[in-house]
Amino acid sequence: MTDPIQAYAELHTAPEPPLLARLTRETHLQTLMPRMSSGHVQGRLLSLLSHLMRPRRVLEIGAFCGYATLCLAEGLAANGLLHTIEIDPEKEARILRYAAAAGVAGQVRLHIGAALDVLPGLVEEVWDLVFIDADKRSNDAYFEAVIDRVRPGGLLIIDNVLWSGKVLPAHTLKPNDKDTLWVRAFNDKVARDARVEPVFLALRDGLLLLRKR
Repeated sequence: MTDPIQAYAELHTAPEPPLLARLTRETHLQTLMPRMSSGHVQGRLLSLLSHLMRPRRVLEIGAFCGYATLCLAEGLAANGLLHTIEIDPEKEARILRYAAAAGVAGQVRLHIGAALDVLPGLVEEVWDLVFIDADKRSNDAYFEAVIDRVRPGGLLIIDNVLWSGKVLPAHTLKPNDKDTLWVRAFNDKVARDARVEPVFLALRDGLLLLRKR
C-alpha cells in the first residue's frame, strides 16, 4: 500500500476474498519472493475474465503459491477443469491445500515439472483460457507450444510484460540483462502476430491479453 495509485486501485476494486488474503499473508511470511504472487487487483481481474468466459478448460503455466490458480478457478464452468503447472515441488502441498479450502480441488489438476515437459501430455485439450506466468525467457516457447490448442476466440494472458519498466526503449540495459531482451522480443513478436489480437495493460508489472483469432 506504499504506492498511492495502487492503494487507490485496491480501495476501488472488489475486496480480496478472505481465503486469498490468508494465502497472501502466508506467501509473504513463508516465501522469499512474495511479489511473484498475482495479488489483489490483478487477481480480481483474472477472476473477472474467467467469470466472463466461463471456460471449460484453463491452462496455467507457473502456479507459484496458487493465488492466480484460485482466481482463475472462480469462473470455471460447472464441468470445467484447470490444469496448472508448477516446476517447484515444494509448492505442491500449499497449492493443493488452498484448492481444497476453496472447494475447487476436484477442478484443479496440478502438474509438477517443467512446463515444456508437461505440455506434450496435454495435447488432447483445447484451451479456452491460458495464463503464462513462468520464466520469462521461455515466454515465446510456451506461447508456441499452446497457441494451436487455443480455440478461436480464446484468451491468452502473459504476466510481467513490463518487467519493472525495463522493456521501455529508453531504459539502458546492463550487459548481462538477457531477461529484459527476451521479454522485449516476445512483446514485439506478438504485437505483429496475425494469429492473435493483443491488448497491453499497464497493470502492476504488465499484463498482455491476446485474443486468438
